[in-house]
Amino acid sequence: MERLLTIAAAAAIGTGFYLWFSAMLRRPAFRQFIADHQWLLHPNSICYWRTAMALVGFVLYFGVGWQSIAIYIFTFAAILDGVDGIVARSCNMATKLGEWLDPLCDKLTYLPPLIAFAYLGIMSVELVWALVAVEVVGQFFARHILARLKISGAANNFGKIKAIICFALVIYCALLHGQSGVIDMGNEVLIACLVLAAASVACKFIPNRLYADSLSTLNFICGVASLVLTYNHRFAWAIFAIIVGQLFDLFDGRMAEKHGGTKYGPYLDDVADFVSFGLSPAYVVTLKGGSWAWIFGLIYIAGVAYRLIRFVQVDKKRTDLPYGIFNGLPSPAGALVVLGAALVVPPQYLWLVALISVGLMVSTVRFAHFGRVILKEIPKPLFFVACAAMVLVISYILKTRNVEMFGSLILFTVLTYMVAGRRYLKK
Repeated sequence: MERLLTIAAAAAIGTGFYLWFSAMLRRPAFRQFIADHQWLLHPNSICYWRTAMALVGFVLYFGVGWQSIAIYIFTFAAILDGVDGIVARSCNMATKLGEWLDPLCDKLTYLPPLIAFAYLGIMSVELVWALVAVEVVGQFFARHILARLKISGAANNFGKIKAIICFALVIYCALLHGQSGVIDMGNEVLIACLVLAAASVACKFIPNRLYADSLSTLNFICGVASLVLTYNHRFAWAIFAIIVGQLFDLFDGRMAEKHGGTKYGPYLDDVADFVSFGLSPAYVVTLKGGSWAWIFGLIYIAGVAYRLIRFVQVDKKRTDLPYGIFNGLPSPAGALVVLGAALVVPPQYLWLVALISVGLMVSTVRFAHFGRVILKEIPKPLFFVACAAMVLVISYILKTRNVEMFGSLILFTVLTYMVAGRRYLKK
């Protein structure tokens, strides 16, 4: 209990400092103070300070045995990773050196304690060294190649979310090391970090105009994988694959708007959406819903097809629909309604949930686009923290195999979107 209280107190103090610092940055006088003391508060200087703090924390924890003090120091160093970013944006101090330095300091902060915890037997040594290898390739070899190609090596969303999870993983390992009775999901979280690190490196090499098409292709692959998993009656994993596909779908439209795409992009996006959010959920309904469930599976497929066709042929051409507002529930959200229910409601009621989802999708009730409207209103640090928290929750669910919790989380997420999104609708 003492270790848990120490971690909670450190997190509370660090979060309070971050919120205070963010508020102070809105004041011109404070921004001027930073400009006059760049040796101390320049984003690159903050990188050096937090790396030094992490080194001190490492020595105190693993060398001296002052573990509580080390947890406070490391937590503060992790919080400073967010501080340097908001300073760079608010004070216009972003530099090319900072693009390279920030992720390097991240790695120097969380990799040494992860290695040490692995050799203490808390996590897989092989997985930790695999993460180190990917990080080294991404930081040095990949960035060198990108520099030769004159491509920016700045961190992408995968890398930022991975860094937050790695910081959290260090604190979680400290909890495992000093607290008995805690569920050990360190390797599951470590695998998530490894996947995100590899995705971060791979995405840096994708040409901008192929970014959206690549995401749509990954969405399509997730849909096909879900169909295969459903055929083998591995429903939780099939649903997990669809949710991963939704994450890819969340950003493909924004990437197309930002960087452009190929002429085949819109068709690829529609096909991927139909497979992942139409065929795959309908197949889950068919196999989970009892004898006559295939009828409602077909109705669901027809509803998604109508929803997609109406969006492409009608809604995109309407001038009375504000930007980022959908006519009817988006098919990814409709899929979440069905998939969450498939894990928590009795099979005989699943067909009713499928009909409700279809009714919402083909209706004229307006819903806000999560990626183009709601997401823009969420501060980036909060979004990255929320994504990291979601990965941790999913890791816990996979570790405990709590299918009902997984389904409840899905339903809670989509209901939150449906309710919270109402405030963004324009009349």
